[in-house]
Amino acid sequence: MKKFNQFLCIAVLTLFSTVMYAQSTVTGKIIDGDLNSPLPGANIIVKGTTNGTTSNFDGDFTITADSASGEIVISYVGYVSQTLAFSGDTDLGTITLMSSDVGLDEIMIVASVAVDRKTPVAVSTVKAADIQLKLGTQEFPEVLKSTPGVYATKAGGGFGDGRINLRGFSSENVAVMINGVPVNDMENGRVFWSNWAGLGDVTSTMQVQRGLGAARVAVPSIGGTINILTKTTDAEEGGNILTTLGNDGYAKFGVTYSTGLMDSGWAATVSAAKTDGDGYVRGTQFNAVSYFFNVSKEFNDQHKISFTAFGAKQRHGQRQNRHLIDTYRRSEDGIKYNSDWGYKNGQVTFIEDNFYHKPQISLNHYWDLNDKTSISTAAYVSFGSGGGGGTLGSDNEAPGFEGDARSKFQSPDYRIGEFGPLNFDRIVEENIANGANGSSAALRASRNDHNWYGVLSTLKSNLSDDLVLLAGLDYRNYTGIHFREVTDLLGGQFIINEDDVNNATGVSRVGDKVSYHNDGLVGWLGAFGQLEYDVNENFNTFVAVNAANTSYKRKDYFNYLDGDPLQETDRYNFLAFGAKGGANYRLTGQHNVFVNVGYFERAADFDAVFPRFNNEDINAEAENQKILSFELGYGFRGEKFSANVNAYRTAWRDRTETIGFQLSEDETGFANILGVNAIHQGVEVDFVYRATDKLNITGMASLGDWRWEDDVTDVQILNEEQEVVDTVNLFIADTPVGDAAQTTLALGFDYRFTAGTRLSLDYNYFDRLYADFNPSDRGVANAPDPWEVPAYGVFDTAFSHSFPFGNFEATLIGRMNNIFNTHYIADALDGPGSNAETALVYYGFGRTFSVGATLKF
Repeated sequence: MKKFNQFLCIAVLTLFSTVMYAQSTVTGKIIDGDLNSPLPGANIIVKGTTNGTTSNFDGDFTITADSASGEIVISYVGYVSQTLAFSGDTDLGTITLMSSDVGLDEIMIVASVAVDRKTPVAVSTVKAADIQLKLGTQEFPEVLKSTPGVYATKAGGGFGDGRINLRGFSSENVAVMINGVPVNDMENGRVFWSNWAGLGDVTSTMQVQRGLGAARVAVPSIGGTINILTKTTDAEEGGNILTTLGNDGYAKFGVTYSTGLMDSGWAATVSAAKTDGDGYVRGTQFNAVSYFFNVSKEFNDQHKISFTAFGAKQRHGQRQNRHLIDTYRRSEDGIKYNSDWGYKNGQVTFIEDNFYHKPQISLNHYWDLNDKTSISTAAYVSFGSGGGGGTLGSDNEAPGFEGDARSKFQSPDYRIGEFGPLNFDRIVEENIANGANGSSAALRASRNDHNWYGVLSTLKSNLSDDLVLLAGLDYRNYTGIHFREVTDLLGGQFIINEDDVNNATGVSRVGDKVSYHNDGLVGWLGAFGQLEYDVNENFNTFVAVNAANTSYKRKDYFNYLDGDPLQETDRYNFLAFGAKGGANYRLTGQHNVFVNVGYFERAADFDAVFPRFNNEDINAEAENQKILSFELGYGFRGEKFSANVNAYRTAWRDRTETIGFQLSEDETGFANILGVNAIHQGVEVDFVYRATDKLNITGMASLGDWRWEDDVTDVQILNEEQEVVDTVNLFIADTPVGDAAQTTLALGFDYRFTAGTRLSLDYNYFDRLYADFNPSDRGVANAPDPWEVPAYGVFDTAFSHSFPFGNFEATLIGRMNNIFNTHYIADALDGPGSNAETALVYYGFGRTFSVGATLKF
């Protein structure tokens, strides 16, 4: 018995030592090959098992394998995976993951991507993995809603009608660039996200640079820059098939295929998707076909080219008109109520809709002159075609309304029920009865076609090991083609329209241009230069200067007879310049501080030069807008906790502000208002806490103080002969800036059950949202502040699971936004008395959901 016990002990010890010997601990550090910075959240899995982990803030990882040797697979969405062998306890050292996109590092030079803890700007970066997880049926800008300083909403709720504000500045003052190419409208600065319906499918990285940012285009924006980097072409052959289904008939199907980088140096990627749905808001049905194509060629070590074309042809119904809160409450549709649609002959017909196709085509050339100097050039074109629907007519007999026949489209007498859809059939019957008098009410489209050409070229030269020069040219030529056309006479044979002096009949039919027809010509030539000096490995500085000339010209085909010299104006030029500088200092491996300061000017808007929409009354007093910005930041990077704190102040001087006055029945007046100034200042905090190897907790707080600075007195009103006929005052001093929540908070939980299974839960809170208003309307002293919208908060969740499926890698994703179906007002326009009873509002969406599947091959 004693010998047996000894044998048993020896056997147990032998087995235990065998088990101990069979275990291996593998460690390493993963960095991003493009940015040369740690890559947190990379997946590490023991090959052939479900044993996995992820890298921490510093890119470090530790994994214990139940074997003496084997292989681990390291992967991250958008990067080329690596398989590495281990034997026993192994330290793999630094592992560099390179982007799976050929040529992405060259694009990043043109796109001015900021580097964490080196570039002295406030920056937030969203990777493709998070976009794929959280986007779903949301508007593309809403992916950024947990970012400090960002306020993103669906606006009216139509497909692609979302908007974004950054530090209180509207989209007109936020630069949006795709692969370094600017996409803001050249005349008014707006961004229409419906033009990029498939952008989420092909985005590799989206970076928000708040404030001055790192953008090297000639004149930066006021609020900040949104940098979107798309896929170029995959380095490895493969592709995927995807589908997403969601609430209110949402259905999306797509496919992507890449050849990979072939031995010949060629590579190509093609992607396409079709999206349809009924829309959450009534009468906002939509359909879109999006596409993406890239082909690249590496000729040799010195020359690479890349050709990219992408866009989306789409059409969707809109909710253009805000309504009183009481209207939503009384309507059967509740927060989904929309007055801008109806039925004609049993079919859904839009009063307001949007249709557009804006292909973006670019050819990029990357030239390495030598080991120290390279030139990256992007030549691009964009041909926009489309516009927005609306109403047309001259009848003023609609009950309870004054004005033209457009009032019929909002009159309760023409509705199916008090708050129901429009009865188009009644208008059709009336137009038929009008006979030879033509239609009294019709539908039209306001077209905003454009032709846009540009070249953006950047030279980068390492003057020494510590000094880098960046310089370049930014050329743009834009022609906006604006007109209205008749789209549906609603039963009539024609419509009377006498706005075209070259149309003697005054009769218009379907396809004819009406109301206006003009071209806006915008020229842009800019230059920029930047020096980056690394004082030492911990102290990075930069200084940059830029200048740009913006020119405006107008052609009018309706207000002047053909051949009239006034039909085409001269060019009006606005020279603007800017300078900025900053420094980042890494105090230790964990702490860094940065500061930046800049001043720049921005040309007055196109409409400020031609305020009366004719070629005679030119505003010769239009002024450049002037912006002075300052920012101070602190960053901390610990083993488990990472945080950023930023304080900023932006002074906006001589904001473009014009206003028209009706002096008499036959004469209008005009005022060019200078001195409309605003101060935007605040504090932003964001953090990530790695509670365990599986759980990340993220958070954000953004506290803004955005106010109009001073009253504006003795504003001169000019008549049509440019004579001063009166003066007015604007009482805006210390009035809060509206249209964006000045207090935003976010808290998020991200739990990884395994390397392929992930659950996220996010809470976003918005407060101090003041109704939007026009400063020019505040002509009464001691008026109340604009109405403050009630604060609100919403919960969102998403779950993804990846697993082998035959020869495919399958991923299932489920999302739910506004889990508790919270009703809230997301957008408001101030009304008389600045209160809840008179404000015109859009409600945000209630609970929405989507489920998706992707098969990767």
